[in-house]
Amino acid sequence: MEKALPPIPAKRYFTIGEVADLCGVKPHVLRYWEQEFVQLRPMKRRGNRRYYQHHEVLMIRRIRDLLYDQGFTISGARNKMQELVHDERDKKLGGEVMLDGIEVLLVDDACFDNFEDGQFAAVPDDLSSQMHWIRRELTEIRELLRVI
Repeated sequence: MEKALPPIPAKRYFTIGEVADLCGVKPHVLRYWEQEFVQLRPMKRRGNRRYYQHHEVLMIRRIRDLLYDQGFTISGARNKMQELVHDERDKKLGGEVMLDGIEVLLVDDACFDNFEDGQFAAVPDDLSSQMHWIRRELTEIRELLRVI
C-alpha cells in the first residue's frame, strides 16, 4: 500500500525541497515536469530559486497521480491536464466554484463578531492566523477572477 501524502501547510510559498516532500517526488523530477507541463510555472527569484504556490502543489500532486497511479505517459498526462484546465475554466465561467484540495475550517459565527481593522476578537491565535490566511487567499482569488 502506498504511503499517503502529507497535508499541505497553510503557507503562501514553498521551496522546491518542500514541494518534493509534499508530493513524494525528487526535485529534479519537478524541474523536468516544468519543461513538460506548460501549466506548471513556479515563480523564480534570486539565483533561479523556485517558489511554488498552493495551487501549483495541488497541480503537481495531480500530475503525480496521473503518471504514477493512473499509468499515463507524459504526453497523455499533458493532454489530460489540458482537459482539466479547460473543464475548470468552463466551470468558473459557468459560475461553479472549485473546491479541490480545500480543507474545510469550521468556525463559529461568533468568531466574526467584532471584526475590526483586520483583527478577530476573542479568537485563539491559531484560528485567527488561519482566518487571516483565508482572507488573504480569498483576496488573491478575487483579483485573479477579475482578470478572467
